[in-house]
Amino acid sequence: MKIYTRTGDQGDTGLLGGSRLPKDHLRLEAYGTVDELNSHVGMLRDLAGEHQRELLLRIQRTLFDLGSRLAAVDDAEAARFKVPQVGEAEVLSLEEAMDTMDKELPPLRNFILPGGHPAISQAHVCRTVCRRAERCTVALARTAPLPPEVVRYLNRLSDLFFVLARWLGQRLGVADTPWTPRG
Repeated sequence: MKIYTRTGDQGDTGLLGGSRLPKDHLRLEAYGTVDELNSHVGMLRDLAGEHQRELLLRIQRTLFDLGSRLAAVDDAEAARFKVPQVGEAEVLSLEEAMDTMDKELPPLRNFILPGGHPAISQAHVCRTVCRRAERCTVALARTAPLPPEVVRYLNRLSDLFFVLARWLGQRLGVADTPWTPRG
């Protein structure tokens, strides 16, 4: 099977069910940003070593499911192609992981600056790309039917990346760098 099809050479692309949209359509921006996030999570998984490897792999699989749902025009099309649902269980799983990590962290008293170690920085990159994916998905949800858990998952996931960055810092012996306003 060839990777290139030439079907997108005129600036449009096919969705899961075969309908076509311009490549700059909000639906493609949403699932393209989720795909970008998935790549960043892969880099985080590589940089973090054994720290939270299974959690990050589970997140990557869920992001692929979520992106597939965004590539379907509605729930019926997603069901026809057997796209796994991202639901309440996935959202709760993120909350549980955050609660577990947060128990080991000192209270947050300041805004913190990203950095200190490549894995910590990458967790913050994941957080910010996740926020962009969430914004795109919220905009899409205004014009197309989407399960509300899709937005909720992305919202919790960005929070998880923040907690994970701090948790990695503690594991790696890197203190949070507090933001102090200039002036």
